[in-house]
Amino acid sequence: MSLRICILETDVLRPELVDQYQGYGRMFEHLFTHQPIAAEFRVYNVMNGEYPDDDEVFDAYLVTGSKADSFGDDPWIARLKTFLLDRYKRGDKLLGVCFGHQLLALLLGGRSERAHQGWGVGTHRYVMAAKAPWMSPQVEELTLLISHQDQVTQLPENATVIASSDFCPYAAYHIGDQVLCFQGHPEFIHDYSRALLELRQQHLGPEVYSKGVASLDQQHQGTTVAEWMMRFVAHKPQGSAA
Repeated sequence: MSLRICILETDVLRPELVDQYQGYGRMFEHLFTHQPIAAEFRVYNVMNGEYPDDDEVFDAYLVTGSKADSFGDDPWIARLKTFLLDRYKRGDKLLGVCFGHQLLALLLGGRSERAHQGWGVGTHRYVMAAKAPWMSPQVEELTLLISHQDQVTQLPENATVIASSDFCPYAAYHIGDQVLCFQGHPEFIHDYSRALLELRQQHLGPEVYSKGVASLDQQHQGTTVAEWMMRFVAHKPQGSAA
């Protein structure tokens, strides 16, 4: 039986990238086809006011990345926060990536803000800080493609750090068996990261840009994170109903 995942898309791609990549929802759908757990997806662009009907049932809700700030006061962000808090209170499983990672931390008692470290781009390596039954296959270090200038600077009290680096101390966390979030982009591929770097070259400056491009020679473990996400959704904690 397939897991049912609701993808809450929180951005629209730059016009230059739409034809090839379509949107973050489609990129996640493609990513999840490369991991072994069967799943089906429905994508709703919440920037455009799209949400599932109240009677639709999903095994988890995934919040994508976005150019927007998680701490912004845009009306669509306020509506999304209300929706997610309601789902959290109902006990639904929540997944977050980049913007979603920051928004869920903020929503559940942590802090997200513009990072003094500046832009993180290209391929980034993290030290694993925790293990859990759903983190299979296991890795000693985690490498992901990144593109962010905001970070989680304080975790919710009940959160556990999974992956960390000096540049990004709270790069991944989980809250029990209900919330799992990553700052990096498992759905990115090298070509997409390279295209973003080209489009932002002037804004990033020559040093950040050149280091970012050079780092794209490294592999990333997006499919590993995709499998962790699906195992997290499928995982039944001990003592829970099957």
